Amino acid sequence: MIESRDSTVLAVDGGGTRCRVACEIGGAVRCVETGAANVSTDFDGALIQIQAGLDALSRQVSIRVEDMLGWPAFVGLAGVTDSETAEHLRDALGLTRARVEDDRPAAVRGALGAQDGLIAHCGTGSFLAMQSNRAMRFAGGWGSVLGDEASAQWVGRRALSETLCAYDGTQVETGLTQKLLTDLDGSAGIVRFAQSASPAQFGALAPAVTSAAKQGDRVAVQIMQAGASYIAGAANRLGWQPGRTICLTGGIAGQYAAYLPDDMRSAVRPPLGEPLTGALALAKEVSHEHH
Repeated sequence: MIESRDSTVLAVDGGGTRCRVACEIGGAVRCVETGAANVSTDFDGALIQIQAGLDALSRQVSIRVEDMLGWPAFVGLAGVTDSETAEHLRDALGLTRARVEDDRPAAVRGALGAQDGLIAHCGTGSFLAMQSNRAMRFAGGWGSVLGDEASAQWVGRRALSETLCAYDGTQVETGLTQKLLTDLDGSAGIVRFAQSASPAQFGALAPAVTSAAKQGDRVAVQIMQAGASYIAGAANRLGWQPGRTICLTGGIAGQYAAYLPDDMRSAVRPPLGEPLTGALALAKEVSHEHH
């Protein structure tokens, strides 16, 4: 069965936890999932995961990998920070008609479709993006040391900072600060934990903060308000206007809705689809560009 070239595309969506490789042939989507793929922390490892995904997909659709490499493709991967990395990855995979970028455009297109709006993504890391007339502008996402404000990692780390202030008497003591002091064996234990904790380990503390905030814990509420005000400020600077859709994606983002200004809260909508859907949509745009 010969498909028109337009309707056959390849998409890769990869992040710190998993990588998904998919194709769409005549309207039918097939997808396989492999392990983590972050090209800045482990380029070769990411390559192996994508190739494993392509092999598995090739078996599923009974089409040789060599033939699939010529299809219009969109590859969105964590850690693609510049065009040099993108070129390197495209060449290493042998893709001939691929747009290679980081994992954010696929998340935006998946959540918003082609409509104008803002996405605030807060998982372990974070970023904001504004889409208007299909063009995207990004802010944030600069990692756990220099950025990722309002992410789960940021919330957990912030809670520990405030707990140390409460220990010093420069912040109020609350149920949350007492719990963290107890759980982590006092102030010395907190400092020890923080010296070696990964972003995911800081992020694992965030649910304690969001649930304490729901109970009205003063320190927890302050942290959530600070995260929401970062999102609101960045959104305004990116050009968000009242009435435009806002999607809160990622594990903790939805928790900020209650703390956003009224005009923003009323604009919050669930995402239309997931990043993989966005990656397939972007692959179709690649196919049109080449005609």
